[in-house]
Amino acid sequence: MFRLAFLCAGIVLCALLPALPPWFLLPALALMLWPCWWGRRQGWRCALLWLALGLSYASWRADTRLAQQLDPALHGQRLTISGVVRGLPAPGEYGVRLRFEVDKAPPGTPPLLALNDYSKRDWPAGSRWQLQVRLRPPRGAANVAGFDAERWYWSEGVLATGSIAKGRQVLPPDKTDVLAWIDHQRQAIVHRLQATAGPGRDSALVVALAVGAQQWLTRSEWTTLAATGLTHVVSVSGLHISLIAVLIAWLGHGLRRLGLPLPAWLPRWAGMLAALAYAVLAGFSVPTQRTVWMLLVAVLGLSLRRSLSGLQVWLAALTVVLLLDPFAVLAVGFWLSFLLVGALVAGETGLRQPASGWLRALKAQWRVTVASVLPLLYLFGSFPVLSPLANALGIPYVSMLLTPLVLLCVVLPVDALVWLAGQLAGGFWLGVDWLAQWPPYTRPQLPWQLLPAALLGSLMLVLPLGLAWQTLACTALLPVLLYRAPRPPPGELWAEVLDVGQGLSVLLQTAKHDALFDTGAGDASRVLLPVLRARGVQQLNVLWLSHNDNDHDGAADSLLRQWPVRLLYRGQEASAADWRGQPCVAGQSWAWDGVRFDVLAPRLGAQGEDNALSCVLRVATPTRALLLSGDAPQAVEDELVTRYGAQLRSDVLVLGHHGSRTSSSAIWLASVQPRYAVASAGFMNRYRHPHAEVVARLAAAGIPLWRSDWHGAVRLQLGQRLALQTSRSGWQPYWAGSRVVATTTLPQP
Repeated sequence: MFRLAFLCAGIVLCALLPALPPWFLLPALALMLWPCWWGRRQGWRCALLWLALGLSYASWRADTRLAQQLDPALHGQRLTISGVVRGLPAPGEYGVRLRFEVDKAPPGTPPLLALNDYSKRDWPAGSRWQLQVRLRPPRGAANVAGFDAERWYWSEGVLATGSIAKGRQVLPPDKTDVLAWIDHQRQAIVHRLQATAGPGRDSALVVALAVGAQQWLTRSEWTTLAATGLTHVVSVSGLHISLIAVLIAWLGHGLRRLGLPLPAWLPRWAGMLAALAYAVLAGFSVPTQRTVWMLLVAVLGLSLRRSLSGLQVWLAALTVVLLLDPFAVLAVGFWLSFLLVGALVAGETGLRQPASGWLRALKAQWRVTVASVLPLLYLFGSFPVLSPLANALGIPYVSMLLTPLVLLCVVLPVDALVWLAGQLAGGFWLGVDWLAQWPPYTRPQLPWQLLPAALLGSLMLVLPLGLAWQTLACTALLPVLLYRAPRPPPGELWAEVLDVGQGLSVLLQTAKHDALFDTGAGDASRVLLPVLRARGVQQLNVLWLSHNDNDHDGAADSLLRQWPVRLLYRGQEASAADWRGQPCVAGQSWAWDGVRFDVLAPRLGAQGEDNALSCVLRVATPTRALLLSGDAPQAVEDELVTRYGAQLRSDVLVLGHHGSRTSSSAIWLASVQPRYAVASAGFMNRYRHPHAEVVARLAAAGIPLWRSDWHGAVRLQLGQRLALQTSRSGWQPYWAGSRVVATTTLPQP
C-alpha cells in the first residue's frame, strides 16, 4: 500500500514545482533502482522508485498539456474553428458561457476552449458548429486571496478563453459521439424540470441534484450555502451516489429474499452500475469519480473475496483518479473530497468494536468538522460555526429525501413529482436562510509555518486516540485559531492595489485603521471580501467611491451589504445611491496613526463629466506619499498642478484612468515626480490600457511601471523605506508561470 502512497505523492509533487523535470530521466532512475523491488530491507529506495515514477508520469502529462497551449501569434486574432459544444452551456448576465471542443482549427489552437457568446444565442448541448472567435490565454485575478481562475482553468484542461463573433454555421451532428448524446440527454432533462418547476432557486437546486448543473444557482445563493457549510450538499457528491448504489443493492437483495433466482453477485454490481450511471449523468466530476472508483474497488474486493480495509479502498481510488487526471490536484474540490473521506476512514482505523447507531454518526460528523476546519480557514479564510448543525440536518434531508425524489423525476416524467421536489427544495432553502444569519468564524491569511503543527493536530483529533493525545492536539491548533494579521507600525502606510481586472480598488491600512479607495466592478465576494478577510480587516473606517463608473463603484452595493463601513465618501451622488454618504470634496483632511489623508479634488460645486468629478486622494506618511486620482483627465491634472505645485510630489502614483492617454500628462508626471507608477487594468483589455504613449512617457522619465494585468496585485509599504511586492513575483508553479506575459522589457526598480 505504501507504494501507491509514494506514487500519488510524486504526482502531487509535480503540480508544485516551478519547472518540469525532464520526464524521460526519471524512468532511468527507476531502472537503476529496479532491484529494490526484490529487496525487503531497502524500503527507502523502493519509496524513491515509486515517487520517481509518479513524478515522471505527471511530468509527461504536464509536458503534453504545455505543448497544447495557445500560440502567442494567435492572441486576439480572428480565427475560424469548428467543433462540438461540451457540457451544458451556462447563461449569465453578460452572455452564454460554454465549453467548445475543437476538431478543426489553425495550428497552435488548444483542443478545449472556454467561450462566451455576448449575443446570448441558443447553444444546444452536443451540437457542432463552425465559429469565428478571438482567443487569449486564460487569465484571472491574482490577489492574496480569492478564486484562482488560472489554477481552475488548468485543472479543467481549458488552455484558452475567448469570445464568439456574430457569424456561426451549424454542422451535421456526429452520430458516433457518445459524449454529445449524453450531454443532449442531460440538457433535455434540465429543460423538462425547469419548464415544470419554473424559475428560481428551488428549480435550480432540483436541476443541480438531477444532472450536476449548478450554473443556475446565483452568486448570492452560493454565498448563503457557504455561510452554512452546505455547498457540498447541493452538488452531486459521493454521499448521493453511494446512497443510490446502496439503495439499488438493497432492492436486489430484497428480490433474492423473495425467492427470485438471482446470482449473489448481481445486487452489488447492479448498485455499482447505478452509481456509475448517476455519476455520468452528473458530469463525472472529481467527487463523483472518487466515489465510483471507491465503490468499484470495494465491489471487486467482495467479488474476489479479498478483505480490503477502508484505507486501502481510499488509497486505490486516489491512485486511479490521479492516474486518469493528474491535474485534479489543483482543484479545491479534490482536496476537500479526499481529505474528508480520509478523515472518516482514519477515524475507524484500529477500532475493534466501532460505535453503532447515532453515536457513530455523531463521531463521524465530529471527524468531518475537525478535518474541514484547517482547509477552509486556509483556502477561504472562514469557517461556518453552525456547519455541524447544518450538515446534521441538511445531509439526511437532501440525500435521503430530496435526491431520491429528484432522480425519480428524471426517470418518470410526472409533473406532480417535479412540483413536490420543488416544494422540498423550498423547505431546504428556508432552513439555509435561517442558519446563514449567523456570522462565520474568520481568520486572516495563515502563514505556512503554522500549517505543519496544525495538520498534525487535526490528524490526532481525527484518529481514535486517548484523551491526553487529543488534548495535545488541541494545543497544536491554538496558534492557527489565535493568529492575528500583522499591522503597519504607527507612521507607516500599507497600500495594496488589488487586481480587479479592468477597474480600480486600493486597500489602505494604518496601525489601527482600514480604508478602501474604489471597489472595482462585479460582486464584492469575487475579490474584495476574500482580500479583506486575508488582511485581517474587521471593518472599513472609510470607503471612497471616486466617481460613478461601474469599474470604480460597481461592487459598492454588495460590499456595503456584506461588510461594515463606518463612513462613505463619493465623488458623485449616483454612486451607491441607496446608502447614506457624504460628498468627496477638496479640503477634507485628517490623520490616522501618524498618516495624513488629504482630498485634493473635486472642488465644491464642480461641474463636468463623470471622470472630471473623480475624487483625488493623497496619503502621506512622515517620509513617503501615495497619490490616487481615479479617472481624472488631464484638465483636472493641470488644475491640480496649478493649485498645489510641488505639494503633489509622491513616491507612488496610481495612474489616472488605468493609464489612458487622456491622463498622466508630462506636466503631471514632472510635478508628482513618482519613484514608481502603478496601472490597474484588465488583461488584454479592449481599451488597450495602459496606453503605449503613457508607457513611453514613463520610460522616458525613468519611472518604473507596475501593472496589475501583468504583475497581479501590487502591495506597497510606505515607511522609513519604500517596499514593493506583487502577487506574481517570487515562486510560481510551472502551470502559472506558463501563463504570465513576459515582462522583461519593463523597466524594473
